[in-house]
Amino acid sequence: MCHISNWSSLKIALAMLLINIFWLLKHPDIAFALIQPLAGLDNLLTPNNTAPLAFDNVDLSYGRWDGQHLYKIKDFALLGEQYRASSESSLVCLATQTSVERLNSLPQVSANWHGPMSVAVFAASHEEFVILQYFVTYMRLCFPNIRENATFHLLTPPDYEKLPRLVSIAFNMRGKFDCQYPDRTLKALLKLRSLKSLQWRQRNPYPQNHMRNLARKGCQTKYTFLTDIDIVPSTNSVPLLNQFLKTANCSKNCAYVIPTFEIDVRASFPRSKYGLQRLMKKGLARPFHEKVFIYNQYATNFSKWLSSNTNDTEVSISHIVTNFEFLYEPFYIAIDSAPAHDERFTGYGFTRNSQVYEMHIAGYKFYVLTPVFTGHWGLQRKQARPAWREQQNNVNRRKFDVFKSEIFLRYKNDPRLLLQSKKNQILIK
Repeated sequence: MCHISNWSSLKIALAMLLINIFWLLKHPDIAFALIQPLAGLDNLLTPNNTAPLAFDNVDLSYGRWDGQHLYKIKDFALLGEQYRASSESSLVCLATQTSVERLNSLPQVSANWHGPMSVAVFAASHEEFVILQYFVTYMRLCFPNIRENATFHLLTPPDYEKLPRLVSIAFNMRGKFDCQYPDRTLKALLKLRSLKSLQWRQRNPYPQNHMRNLARKGCQTKYTFLTDIDIVPSTNSVPLLNQFLKTANCSKNCAYVIPTFEIDVRASFPRSKYGLQRLMKKGLARPFHEKVFIYNQYATNFSKWLSSNTNDTEVSISHIVTNFEFLYEPFYIAIDSAPAHDERFTGYGFTRNSQVYEMHIAGYKFYVLTPVFTGHWGLQRKQARPAWREQQNNVNRRKFDVFKSEIFLRYKNDPRLLLQSKKNQILIK
């Protein structure tokens, strides 16, 4: 009888184990969080304590308004521990912007950028703010360069208080996240958003230019390198750029273009210009947006950059942009006296290129630097755009008609020469 009883108990235990295994297989993120340790945090967490949450003392019920009273802004909501010192010792700061769901790109950006980073984050709801608290806490614990050099600014919409609230997550940080997998960590946290919050995000355009201006103004250095969160700088960029900018002899109306390339997800991020060239020969890298919308980056003249002298020990000017395209929107370094991004443009279409266009009309010259570059993961394919994106693009196209007239009056420079040559291109943008 005893053997039968033990066998029955064993069968029940095995059945329960199988049920749990099947459940965990259906919920891999939770399974991953349960079985993976949070590496390297023994000195930051104690068994009976949790890490202090990021933005714990931030009150989002008040803040300064943007110029149109559409969004509330919290400048310097969370300071990097060495942000002031690194800003004083560097000539250039990385300014970048993102929504909460794309913050998983920051760890790789920070791995290559060892200098001040000004990060503007859009939190649409209290749910997203709580997710932001936990994920930024996670990043600051796992990635020392983020803890030391990344300063965060927040922007919230007027509907923030109307959207669902989320009670603080009731668990310690220890044992829940793994420092090696920021993508999985954020994906698990994003499941906390309600359907109502997701629907709000789908209905409302992302305020890209508000975010860019917020990130720019958060930089405390002479020069600002403005990017999007998924644009990864080449390794060793900060010391190389600082060395170049110390002797740069053009201090007014100059922009230094950093060429951007798409990198196949099957490849490793190239550690040098030579490594990038090798990937291109294998078909694993190519100029950014080359297949999707070539005019986006065409004026950079990638062929000239690739054929220019490769010296990985110092930055130099490869060439000057001489064939400016109306829809050109490079990632560049400039003094922050450059024109602001017009905040009438929200969502998709005419957000970055309108600002670069104004720089061109104002007399800026664009110099392409080598051997530094930036990368964007994935070889992009041209495909049908969702209806909401095309709607936003059409709205911004009409706004641009007003914007271009204002620019003509402001700078007493006729932009119509460019507009006429690119008339048909606007229709496909």
